[in-house]
Amino acid sequence: MGEPLTVLSAKALPLLRDNIDTDAIIPSREIKGVTKIGLADGLFAGWRYTGERELNSDFLLNWPQFRGVQILLSGANFGCGSSREQAVWALVEYGFRVIVAESFGEIFYNNCIVNGVLPIQLSKKKIARLVKIDGDIKVDLVKQTIAGTEFNISAPHKHMLVQGLDAIDITIESISEIELFEKNYFANNPWIQLK
Repeated sequence: MGEPLTVLSAKALPLLRDNIDTDAIIPSREIKGVTKIGLADGLFAGWRYTGERELNSDFLLNWPQFRGVQILLSGANFGCGSSREQAVWALVEYGFRVIVAESFGEIFYNNCIVNGVLPIQLSKKKIARLVKIDGDIKVDLVKQTIAGTEFNISAPHKHMLVQGLDAIDITIESISEIELFEKNYFANNPWIQLK
């Protein structure tokens, strides 16, 4: 079970680039194991650091005013490329809870949901309005609004995020339906036996 997400007011990082792939989010050289811990330092490493591993002062995430950001604003096709779940893990460990983009890589979008990150798809024009907001941006998942602008999310995905549920929690929630299915299935197919 993760941390529920209902309402969040936080600063946003405007990283308005298209086609930010999972290798840009966390380069493969930054993945040292199969754990979710220790990936935040590798987040956007190709842009965050110089060749000597010094902070790149030109990269917005390194600017003091963006410390503690929890919302990321981006362009089209965010999270495209390989199905590297570590990309979402790095974003989560850094502190991001919401990513707003024109579109998302399909696998990345689903990885966000199962890891407690709200992916919001908005038009370029609406994202540009969010960039102009000085101060915190309010996200209300229950009302499905960000700074008063409505967004869409499927009911099952919303339920998972609002309740802080993962795939195992969803399975446990559905256990009575699973047991009923099994009972009916095996009654209608008696030649199949569970041992």
